Amino acid sequence: MAKNCGRIPSACKNVINDNLKGHPMTFPPLKSPLKFYAVVPTADWVERMVKAGADTVQLRCKTLYGDELKREIARCVAACQDSRTQLFINDHWREAIEAGAYGVHLGQEDMDTADLAAIAAAGLRLGLSTHSVAELDRALSVHPSYVASGAIFPTTTKQMPTAPQGLDKLREYVKQAGGTPVVAIGGIDLNNAQAVLATGVSSLAVVRAVTEAENPEAVVKAFQALWNE
Repeated sequence: MAKNCGRIPSACKNVINDNLKGHPMTFPPLKSPLKFYAVVPTADWVERMVKAGADTVQLRCKTLYGDELKREIARCVAACQDSRTQLFINDHWREAIEAGAYGVHLGQEDMDTADLAAIAAAGLRLGLSTHSVAELDRALSVHPSYVASGAIFPTTTKQMPTAPQGLDKLREYVKQAGGTPVVAIGGIDLNNAQAVLATGVSSLAVVRAVTEAENPEAVVKAFQALWNE
């Protein structure tokens, strides 16, 4: 991914604002609260999460390209149709538009290169990753459907650009986001989930807590029960 602006929020914000002059964007609101949010690597996993009744699922596919990737995304879209599960496609916004996906999730670097106006025009929801006050401010400037904040705790899933955020910072991010839903991600499991939810976030996103579980379906139900307590 090209990094035209690096991580200089003010410069990047200028690029975004220049692109949007005269073209106000509106990303659709979420159909329902994101709540339990599973981030998984394949269509097989997406199908499994839909059958388990997950509120939200994201395809984060880093191994397929071209037609194979398009087929994988199409499978995910088909799996989520006529279900209550909201599907987001990580990074691959062109393919997501083509497949008629529910939404797209982008990182900070992707904001420099993705055609946000095209995503909005296609009616897809948009989620954006953030790792600091400045990145959250930048993300909120394009009025996404939700923002993700992380990593909350240490994680081995991916190399993070910043130190773990912790619960105190997360509370501040929730305040800063105002009415925009906040998804917490990074090192979240059933041992710390209640404490994370108590910060006021709308959703808990997990990777390894599901993909490395002996019984992923039971994990989905256990997480979802937190919203009923």
